[in-house]
This record gives sequence, structure tokens and C-alpha cells, in this order.
Amino acid sequence: MRFFASLKITAGFLNNSNVAIPCILIASGLYFFRQGDILEICIIGLPKSGKTTIFNALTRGKAETKAFASTALTPNVGVSKVPEPRLQTLDKIFQPKKITPVEVKYVDIAGTAKGFSKGEGISGQFLNYLSNADALLHVVRTFEDENVSHVDGSINPKRDIATMNLELIFSDLTIIERRLKRLEDSLKGAKPSERDLLLKEQTLLQKIKSELEKDVSIWQQGLTADEIRGLVNYQFLTAKPMLVIINVGENQLAQASSFEAELRSAYSHPQFEVVALCGKLEMELAQLSDDEAAEFRNALGLSEPALERIIRLSYHLLGLISFFTTVSAELRAWTIPKGTTALKAAGKIHSDIEKGFIRAEVVSFHDLDSCGSLAEARKHGLLKLEGKNYIVQDGDIITFLFNI
Repeated sequence: MRFFASLKITAGFLNNSNVAIPCILIASGLYFFRQGDILEICIIGLPKSGKTTIFNALTRGKAETKAFASTALTPNVGVSKVPEPRLQTLDKIFQPKKITPVEVKYVDIAGTAKGFSKGEGISGQFLNYLSNADALLHVVRTFEDENVSHVDGSINPKRDIATMNLELIFSDLTIIERRLKRLEDSLKGAKPSERDLLLKEQTLLQKIKSELEKDVSIWQQGLTADEIRGLVNYQFLTAKPMLVIINVGENQLAQASSFEAELRSAYSHPQFEVVALCGKLEMELAQLSDDEAAEFRNALGLSEPALERIIRLSYHLLGLISFFTTVSAELRAWTIPKGTTALKAAGKIHSDIEKGFIRAEVVSFHDLDSCGSLAEARKHGLLKLEGKNYIVQDGDIITFLFNI
């Protein structure tokens, strides 16, 4: 049996308008997602690894955490707001009537996957959640608890990671084998104009399959940018970025850094990140007020809440940045990948803004904070006119002008 959860990040849309409207954006740090409006991260973990405890810590939820408490498919659902200190500064500057931060939606599901960890692969509902995910968050246990025995009889994080990786690899191999069979059939009657594309796809899949059979995940295979683009529609599980949460016991907090260092050295890769935290302690702190929790954290020497740290690392893992809009007296948070142009950032808010893009007025967050208002920033020559190909930078504030 395995347990999974999914996390989604959503953002709303600008209301339609029949007039040209200046729209303000602020880009900030970090994120994780494919180009789109909904981010989803699936949490995976062996039974009794503390996955639902982590869910409660991140959402201030109170879902049942007892071993084998539920095999129902009814999920635990929780929503958290992404911490963004710059919203407080922008609130003072723009004084909006409403502030809407980015929300993180966690869906925690407990259930039984037939044949899981027995070489039969992942199927059904679990596979659907994993396939649609932008990244995977794997909860790995290091805590000792005589009342909660490990499913494999002993604590061994590297073994547990390897076990899960093998399941993900097996799933990808199943997909590849089916596709290769269809390609073989298609090539028999393919037209010359179609044959080259089919052969290119076949060669790529055979290359990936060979490495997967050596237990090498796709994200570890050193594929080129063109090869990665060729895999987008497959949604391979081992191609997804991985964030490992090492779930330590409270008596292991002093070892957290060494646990992290050991796994980072073993899985050094831009698509792999690791964080160690005590899920049980974080769950208890999440039930307190912010001030009370901060006091306890200081006493324990903990630098930041689990939610903030996991979101920060996840944003970094997927190479995304955040931005904000101020429209109709609402200050709202958004996100875009690093390297996004002003034109595509405009489209993130609404397709009409992208289609009718005229220009963008850009000022950095630092400059706006120093000046105290857009009017003062303009007076000091800190607003720059940029075209559609301008690359939005972390901390940019952009006023979009467009026609519909």
C-alpha cells in the first residue's frame, strides 16, 4: 500500500473590459509549474512515513493520522496562502480594498494501490494524480516510534527513496513499451512525410527505455532541451522534479542538516531538492497562533515554519517567480517561470491583455519601495518603457497598456 497527496496552486483572472486598462504586475521569487494557471504537486510516501502529518502541518488541518486510519478514497483537502512579505509593502503603497495572495491547495488521499511496491506499477486514481503533477514531494521517514513500525522493518531513507524511484521507473517503462508497440505498427504503413517524425520519437523512447532499465530516472539521464520538449505530452513520472521531505523525530532535530547534506550528495541534481523537518512538531505548532508558534520556534532554534520552507524550496526547484496585479482596488498574487517575456506575463493575467499588448512600464520592487509610489518613481526616472520581448525580472513592477 502507498499513500499520495496532491497540491495545487491557483490564481484568478482579470475581469473582461472593453477599454484599454493599465495593469500593474510585480514579479517576485520562486515557484514550481508548467506554463498554465494551476500548479499541482503530488506528495508520495510509504505507509507510516508521516505524509498526513505533513499535510496537517502545511494546512493547519486536523486529518486523522493514526496508522491505517482510513482506506477510503475521500480526500483530506486543505488550502494555505503562500507567504509573501512584499504584499505588506504593496498594501501600504497601493492601499487596495482587497488582497488576494496565491493559494496552495493540498489534497491528501489515503488508499490502496494494487500491486504497488510489488513490481506491478502504479495504476488507477494514483497514476492520474501523479501524471498531472508538476513535481513530486516524497515524504521519507527517519523518526523512530515503537508504536509505528516501518513497513519494511527498519529505518533506511536511501532504501525508501530507491523503492519509490523503482515504482516510478516501472510506471514509465510501461508507458514507453506501449507507445513503442504503437509506433512499430504505425511505421509499417507510414507515409514518407510521417516516417521521419515517428523514427525520431522511436529512437528517443528506446534511448530513455535503455537507461530506465538500468534504474536511471529520466531527470538523471542528461537529456537535451529538444529531447525534453519531445517528452512533454507523456507526463513521465521520473521526469518530474523531486522534493524529498525527511521526516525526523524531535530528538533528531540536531541531525537535520546532516541528513539533508547526505541525501543532497547522493542525489545532486537541479531537479532534486531535500529538506528535513519534524512533521509531528510542525503539525503541533501549526495549531498555535502565529505569535505562539514563533516563540516556540525561537526556543527550539527553528528558523522558519514548514510551510514557508517547503514553498520556498519548491519554487526554487521549478524555477518560477511570482508577480502581482493591482486592478479594481484588488492586489493579487500571480506566478510565472523565470525568463518569461512581458507579453507572456500579460497573457498570464488574461489573453486579451496579451493580444492587445502595447507596452509595459517597468520599475523594480526595490525602487518602488524606496520611492513610496509610482508617481515618485516616475518623477525620478525609475519607470522604464519596455516592449513585448522584455524579460520580466524578480521584483519588477509592470504597468501593462493594452487595447481590446
